[in-house]
Amino acid sequence: MTATTSSFANLLFEPETLPGDLWINGAWKAGATGKRIDVIDPSTAEVITSVADASVEDAISAVDAAYAAGPAWAATPPRQRAEVLRRCYVLMMERQEILAQLISLENGKSLGDARGEVAYAAEFFRWFSEEAVRLNGEIYTAPSGANRIIVQHQPIGVSVLVTPWNFPAAMATRKIAPALAAGCTCVLKPATETPLTAYYLADIYREAGVPAGVVNVITTSRSGATVSAMLHDSRVRKLSFTGSTEVGRKLLHEAADTVISCSMELGGNAPFIVFDDADLNAALDGAMIAKMRNGGEACTAANRFYVQRGIAEAFSKGLSERMSALKFGIGYAPDTQCGPLINQDAVDRIGGLIDEAVAGGASLLSGGTVEDRPGYYLQPTVLSDVSASARITREEIFGPVAAISTFETEDEVIAAANGTEFGLISYVYTTDFARGLRVSEKLESGMVGLNRGLVSDPAAPFGGVKQSGLGREGSHHGIMEFCETKYIAANW
Repeated sequence: MTATTSSFANLLFEPETLPGDLWINGAWKAGATGKRIDVIDPSTAEVITSVADASVEDAISAVDAAYAAGPAWAATPPRQRAEVLRRCYVLMMERQEILAQLISLENGKSLGDARGEVAYAAEFFRWFSEEAVRLNGEIYTAPSGANRIIVQHQPIGVSVLVTPWNFPAAMATRKIAPALAAGCTCVLKPATETPLTAYYLADIYREAGVPAGVVNVITTSRSGATVSAMLHDSRVRKLSFTGSTEVGRKLLHEAADTVISCSMELGGNAPFIVFDDADLNAALDGAMIAKMRNGGEACTAANRFYVQRGIAEAFSKGLSERMSALKFGIGYAPDTQCGPLINQDAVDRIGGLIDEAVAGGASLLSGGTVEDRPGYYLQPTVLSDVSASARITREEIFGPVAAISTFETEDEVIAAANGTEFGLISYVYTTDFARGLRVSEKLESGMVGLNRGLVSDPAAPFGGVKQSGLGREGSHHGIMEFCETKYIAANW
């Protein structure tokens, strides 16, 4: 079913005019298969438009283009690369509202969340435009005095970037910006659920001065075969992937065949810990941000709420009231605060987690209803007294559901928080700063929000431990992921 004109009446663009062909070597290409992939509006379950379905041959053509463009881009002076990145930032911010509406249309998130994503996504270009000119090396005398040691950081080469649907702008720019700043060329494969943002951004890169072949964008319904073919091409030297741990494990196996450098930002199961001495309103403010940013469809979303018994009743009541008060509806409607989930599978899966938790003794404080209307809607939900064995505490929810459990002691909650294979992010609320730092150091996660519900920042190293990933994105660490370190022993 094709969307009616009235469905998109308030948008600043016509969906049928959006770019939807493959972007290879600075040109739009229909793709060898001639097939198309429908893009669905989660708010209505209607087809927005379609995009090209790349073949393996198309993917290798994109690698050809990236490889051919590599030497010239690597040789481009850092300041010149920086200016191109800066123009990308400026153009994204000039078109923030168009991008926000586009993200909301294909992803379902509220316009407020989408505007925040655009600002966050653009900031990676500004940050890495500054980092591009600061890839400093080292020179020092060997301890023996026999020679000088020179250390340089060189672009790693052609990079394959694989991104998910939940942040279609930010997950792309968080990889593209450091790759370009380091002097690398790339092939981006966005998720087929949300490809329109990636293609729209490709045109922005062109306008900003990114040379043909430096950034290539392809969509495909055969992700496994297509990515595998690129990873087994000897010219590809980097894989940066954001997605589930399950898929990440498979890609690591694939990348091992050609010993490709891998950066993996994988799943999470974030604990949100509230001690009795926490500022209740601050903890509730932070919980709403940590849980409901992007409607809970984020790897950083608070998944398991551990609340000390003395404050548990007040916190549970306050969170339930706030979640119930959210304006719920079509993502791109001006007053929406929580939009639909990405697809029907997500509704069914999360609805099943809620039902199992309630059957296991949890109390449903608010929400829990799957709405019977076009689109993929599950009301914001709060559960209390959730069992530690419930599947909802062991799996990443990826939706607007808060599962609350109580605890008694600091040691008890640290053990519970660490009792998972994941280790992306944790949240801690307490007015005892010594305790906050002590607990933060003991938590097995790559990031901690201490009295703060939002940690994502292009200037900070984003990434996890255990099975939540390898490497870091953002900060100076992010550009180093796209560099090889070369050592030269020299006499003069």
